[in-house]
Amino acid sequence: MSVFKKVTKLAVLSLGLSAGASYAADAICYNCPPEWANWGGQLELIKKDLGISIPMDNKNSGQTLSQLVAEKNSPVADVAYYGVSFGIKAAEIGVVDAYKPKNWDKIPAGLKDPDGKWFAIHSGTIGFFVNKDALDGRPVPQSWDDLLKPEYKGMVAYLDPTSAFVGYAGAVAINQSFGGDMNDFTPAINYFKKLAENRPIVPKQTAYARVISGEIPILLDYDFNAYRAKYKDGVNVAFVIPKEGSVVVPYVMSAVKNSPNPKNGHKVLDFVLSDKGQAVWAEAYLRPVISSAMTPEIEAKFLPASDYQRAKTVDFAKMAEAQSGFAQRYLNEVR
Repeated sequence: MSVFKKVTKLAVLSLGLSAGASYAADAICYNCPPEWANWGGQLELIKKDLGISIPMDNKNSGQTLSQLVAEKNSPVADVAYYGVSFGIKAAEIGVVDAYKPKNWDKIPAGLKDPDGKWFAIHSGTIGFFVNKDALDGRPVPQSWDDLLKPEYKGMVAYLDPTSAFVGYAGAVAINQSFGGDMNDFTPAINYFKKLAENRPIVPKQTAYARVISGEIPILLDYDFNAYRAKYKDGVNVAFVIPKEGSVVVPYVMSAVKNSPNPKNGHKVLDFVLSDKGQAVWAEAYLRPVISSAMTPEIEAKFLPASDYQRAKTVDFAKMAEAQSGFAQRYLNEVR
């Protein structure tokens, strides 16, 4: 076996894929989980329209950045997908390339790096993804304070905020809601300490299936996962934007620096920002970065605009800058 094939095989095996898949892959995307944001459907469409095979990958945002840094001298991935704070860090560290995909000019200012080292493809709003049947008659919680009530002991989950972007976004939402800012995460730390008394579940990876099954009754998560469960999977769920407030955050993509298949990587980035690619996100109840992809029929399935007024954007650069400091405090004071 040639050195190239050995390296490719090892790289693909490191992603948890079969060795056979290594020869079928035309590009590698880090953090493209089939159960998240309908990446499964998006990758199928990319294969159909572009003829580019991309293995699914179940990393979270933090694991993706760590892998890119570890492989900096010999990259395996061609494109990466992660929460905005991780995209900003990837650009700062120098593991991604500048690339301005098609429809670049349609991406609003503030949702893209000026040089193209990261750019938003869609966004979500943090709230409570609730399996109503799993509440066993308890009311659907309406506020951050509700989650601290003894009646929800062992029923609340949030993804590890030191690794998963959705977990960190939830921490930012809590912090902002209780008077904190990017310079002071004390309100969030105090909240997580109180929540710890209710024995929360803290997974590292997306927990969609665990909510659907009822194993996790309440998950701090994005609106799009709750809408998908309700409208696509037919589960009796609710999505709640807590009355104290929340945040709206984008997910972004980047071209990996010195990637093995840059041409295919660029084609993938072009596709996810095309009208067809953006429609996939809209149909999965994400807010596409190109707003024209959102149809009135899909919009009607979201909570009313009055509810979304409680969800705010934040300074994403400051959010990225504050992340490691928050993570250290969480590890020292909560975990």
